[in-house]
Amino acid sequence: MKSDSPSSKHFPAGVEKAFDIYRKVPKDLTQPTYTGAIISICCCLFILFLFLSELTGFITTEVVNELYVDDPDKDSGGKIDVSLNISLPNLHCELVGLDIQDEMGRHEVGHIDNSMKIPLNNGVGCRFEGQFSINKVPGNFHVSTHSATAQPQNPDMTHIIHKLSFGDTLQVQNVHGAFNALGGADRLTSNPLASHDYILKIVPTVYEDKSGKQRYSYQYTVANKEYVAYSHTGRIIPAIWFRYDLSPITVKYTERRQPLYRFITTATESSPFRHSVGVGWLTSVDLCDHRWDLHCRRHSGLLHLHSLRSVEEDPAGQNSLTSCSAQ
Repeated sequence: MKSDSPSSKHFPAGVEKAFDIYRKVPKDLTQPTYTGAIISICCCLFILFLFLSELTGFITTEVVNELYVDDPDKDSGGKIDVSLNISLPNLHCELVGLDIQDEMGRHEVGHIDNSMKIPLNNGVGCRFEGQFSINKVPGNFHVSTHSATAQPQNPDMTHIIHKLSFGDTLQVQNVHGAFNALGGADRLTSNPLASHDYILKIVPTVYEDKSGKQRYSYQYTVANKEYVAYSHTGRIIPAIWFRYDLSPITVKYTERRQPLYRFITTATESSPFRHSVGVGWLTSVDLCDHRWDLHCRRHSGLLHLHSLRSVEEDPAGQNSLTSCSAQ
């Protein structure tokens, strides 16, 4: 005598099949259609777009920035390199000089090392180009006539600043900083006898490329004022002052590229979010194609049923069909 199996005691016949998640697709749903082909092409284009987006993100270099309190360039010996290029179109070159002083006691008048004076306007004006270093303490450097053998009565200090930069020159497309904030400053319409004060706040900046190489530069903010100075002895000889102070905050820019493993995982749709999006998209497309196919089949069936009903309601037509078939 056969004993009932454990499944037959607990489940009616055929209930076990309801738990099958790998069901076979009916053959009529696997037939190719024009609609399915169009949707498949759209899916392939969409997947290609996602892949190219991930590839572009992997190739592109990202520049991230951070702030911290420290002196980044400890090997500089407490010095900052300065590059100055300024034109004074109404002051003779023999009168133009550069003076440097700071809170460490430095006071240098008529600095001439690594500097050059170029006559302008047939010798009437002068273009001063110089490279020098300053200490990492508050101070100033100024363009004046203080180093001239004989002081002019009315020196004209109208000017154009072509360049004023500190540290290495950074030319990076993804970094837009104030490395030459005074470049292009035009004071030709100012009072010829006025002094000009440029108050600079210098911010140390580090740029690190993908290979780990670091370059040290400095950005700066600027405020300026123009005035005619007097003392108890009369009017003070004008000058162009650059008064600076250093910020304790350092800005660091770092080049980064997406890791290869992250590109592989995202490109192969293995991340949970992207995988769910891809599966959901394909499932939705398959459902739309299936519904469209059912709609076409239903519409075809309704047309056939309508024709049969027309024949049943028209006996004359049916008789004529019968006679025709008999013949």
